[in-house]
Amino acid sequence: MSDPSTPPVLDGDTLPEGDEKVAAVRSMFDAIAPRYDLVNRVMTFRMDVGWRRRTVRRLGLGPGSLVLDLACGTGDFCRELVRQHLRPVGIDLSFGMLAAGTSGAPLAQADILHLPVPDGAADGVTCGFALRNLVALEPFFAELARAVRPGGRIALLEVAEPANPLLRWGHGVYFGKVVPRIGGALSDPAAYRYLPRSVAYLPPPEVLLEQLRAVGFVDVRRELLSTGISQLVTATRRRPEWR
Repeated sequence: MSDPSTPPVLDGDTLPEGDEKVAAVRSMFDAIAPRYDLVNRVMTFRMDVGWRRRTVRRLGLGPGSLVLDLACGTGDFCRELVRQHLRPVGIDLSFGMLAAGTSGAPLAQADILHLPVPDGAADGVTCGFALRNLVALEPFFAELARAVRPGGRIALLEVAEPANPLLRWGHGVYFGKVVPRIGGALSDPAAYRYLPRSVAYLPPPEVLLEQLRAVGFVDVRRELLSTGISQLVTATRRRPEWR
């Protein structure tokens, strides 16, 4: 029997579930926090900067709106939210990530399936590259519907696969073979072997969009970015009069 005080390790060869996944993901992000931003810039050729900028613009919220940045990491989204005159609050499971952050935004350590905010407290939500690291998506989407006010907006940025077969093959080689080498050279090898495989946790796009509609979001849209290597999902929290 394994020692319950020792968090499981994401070795890249297995995909954990349930509480084991929560502990393993927290431990992994604690470990890679110091060089997380550097690896992101290198492996995306800085495209992640533009993706975040577009994500915040797609919220379409007025200046001063309160936005929860979930799985905020070291604060990339928080900094972009401030740049676009919004008020971010960052929430992350990993204390290591929060400690490495320099955004200056208010921060809280919490499981984003159980947000420490009242009902309807947020005008909007951003979340970057975290859906595949959650134990389950449906309870997360239900929690978004609880925390975001009617008429509020969400913008979820995540990895994707290009529709074009040739681009999909090339992306598969890069994401599956090159990215682990980059991550291994600059940070933690096991973590960057796991991350490409974690895409298997994501449901088909049409299922993901329907899950959002089912909990009370409307105007649910999916936009592919950079030839389809990432995706942006946006939606509006339904108002009572929109029934």
